Amino acid sequence: MIVTFIGHRELRFDSSFRLQLKELLLSLIDDRNADTFLFGSRSDFNDLCLEVVSEIQKERPNIKRVYVRAEYPYINKDYENYLLGSYDATYIPENVADAGKAAYVERNYHMIDRADLCIFYYNVNYQPPFKPTNGKGIFSFQPKSGTKVAYDYAVFKKKEILNVFNRGGGRAKH
Repeated sequence: MIVTFIGHRELRFDSSFRLQLKELLLSLIDDRNADTFLFGSRSDFNDLCLEVVSEIQKERPNIKRVYVRAEYPYINKDYENYLLGSYDATYIPENVADAGKAAYVERNYHMIDRADLCIFYYNVNYQPPFKPTNGKGIFSFQPKSGTKVAYDYAVFKKKEILNVFNRGGGRAKH
């Protein structure tokens, strides 16, 4: 079973949230044969999940951590070795390399498409901060949450979704 993680960029969590996440992942590994975990980047949730999966991997060496890149289609050996210090494999999906500003969205879509289960840290009430549309800050717009875009895509693709936002004290920072 392939599992992917997608969540808000910044979060705060308590120790019970981390423990519940670990218990959830152990049950997926032991009861549902989860063996491959896909990770993106630029998210506290991703960092937390990588930390927990890496801890579990010491006891369950058969699981695999895969970093799906949204940047750097070609990497040198030094950078690859650096990434392989935290992951067991890394790659960039073909359609992501030329996606420009949409690279992270396309990367997330790829991870969702490959996954049997999508674990989200998604606060339905979260809104990213307004962004200025010009240098003077007179006009601004409300950007979409990348996590919401990914969540909506996973729903559209009828993927199995676990949203862990309300478990154990996790909170998105605003």
